[in-house]
Formats: sequence, C-alpha cells, structure tokens
Amino acid sequence: MHVSTLDLLGYAAALLTTASLVPQAVRLWRTRSTRDISLTTYLMFSVGVALWFAYGLLTGAWPLTVANGVGLGLALTILGFKLRYG
Repeated sequence: MHVSTLDLLGYAAALLTTASLVPQAVRLWRTRSTRDISLTTYLMFSVGVALWFAYGLLTGAWPLTVANGVGLGLALTILGFKLRYG
C-alpha cells in the first residue's frame, strides 16, 4: 500500500482534530457535568461529522473516513453525556 504525502497530511489533520475531542469526553466522563456544553453545537457538529464520514466513504477518501468515523463516535459520546446529564 502506497501512502502519499497528501494522505499523510490528511491523516495528521485527522489525528489532531479527532484527538481534540478526547479531553472534553474524558472531562465529561469524570465530572458528569455538562452545564457548559451546548446541545445545539454538538447536534450540529455530530450531523456535520456524519456527513463528512459519508462523503469519505463514498469518495474513498480514507483519511476523512477514518477521522470522521472516530470523531463521530466521540461527538456522539459527548452528545450522549449532554442528553443524559444536561
């Protein structure tokens, strides 16, 4: 399998943007406090990430697909915390 420089750029961007959701999810897990989390923001974000995930699948853009698949899981986790504890 050949990974191009462009793919590496995509994977690096994907890693950073996806990893940025981890601290929020961990904090919510520990504190169970979602007072400062916007439900509207996470609903919109989750739908957007789901659309990017679908786009990545349909175009075969694997950096997009992988990042947005993981990102969708994290965003839905945060959204779930907001719905449960908010």
